[in-house]
Amino acid sequence: MPIVTIKIAKGRTIDQKRNLARAITDSVVSILDVKPGWVSVLIEEFDRENWSTGGELHIDKFGAGYGRTTPK
Repeated sequence: MPIVTIKIAKGRTIDQKRNLARAITDSVVSILDVKPGWVSVLIEEFDRENWSTGGELHIDKFGAGYGRTTPK
């Protein structure tokens, strides 16, 4: 029973998360030859103020809309 954990910044829509879960499930099913019902996808979301890289908070380093192709 594969379990895949994805960690992302908060701000994605429920439809984006549905599409992400479906795409990951499909890939795992195809590569590992398991049933879709055996695949669990956990999406963990983080506020940019609670995530840092290189000692700098992402909210300060990149701004609130960073990581999107269309600014929020």
